[in-house]
Amino acid sequence: MAKSKGRIFVEDLAAHFSVTPQTIRKDLNDICDAQILTRVHGGAVFPSGTENVKYEARRQIASSEKQAIGVAAASLIPNNASLFINIGTTTEAVGEALINHHELMVITNNINVANRLRLLPAIEVVIAGGVVRSADGGIVGEAAVDFIRQFKVDYAVIGASAIDEDGALLDYDFREVKVAQAIIANARHVILVADSTKFERTAPVRIAQLSQVHTFITDHCPVPSVRQFCLENDVRLVETQRQSQTELA
Repeated sequence: MAKSKGRIFVEDLAAHFSVTPQTIRKDLNDICDAQILTRVHGGAVFPSGTENVKYEARRQIASSEKQAIGVAAASLIPNNASLFINIGTTTEAVGEALINHHELMVITNNINVANRLRLLPAIEVVIAGGVVRSADGGIVGEAAVDFIRQFKVDYAVIGASAIDEDGALLDYDFREVKVAQAIIANARHVILVADSTKFERTAPVRIAQLSQVHTFITDHCPVPSVRQFCLENDVRLVETQRQSQTELA
């Protein structure tokens, strides 16, 4: 349940398993002591906030939220545009949502995105050169940075492993961060895509500040300071969860 949702709550688990909250708290403490989950107020999160997780496991975290984020991001990108798509499971969801677009040039350091979009004749795919990470098919390193710097595109789609309360966008691999920084510097409009579990995690390497982003798309932003930061720095905040609630209403 933690893998699929990203976060689990004591009260929800107690109701689901028909046991007392005290039983759930004890079990969660045991699981967190084994470093499988990380304890937070009211429940636990997956994965540990200071550790990266295997790529396939990351695909399962907030998967429906990522799909909705991908659709929202794709709706902002017109036909006949050029764009960067960076490494990440949420950026891959954006790639999936672009399949009906026409006359796009997609430059990416994400082998998974390239492999999916190369099948579409209406989309031209340009892939960066560099070191390929076996864990996720991401292309990183100085060669990838130099390659990215050759372009100036209309849009960039980037992700982050964690978002701090002060608006810092964070990641684990400094080589990946260098590529992300080059992408940000060479795009006219930067779209950050990240689900709400990224607010519950931390990572050691700074990618950028949220003020360097033009549009931030998430399922829900639960941090008041980040909301205020977006407002003060003219960052458009798009919450897919709110959009869905508005459509239902």
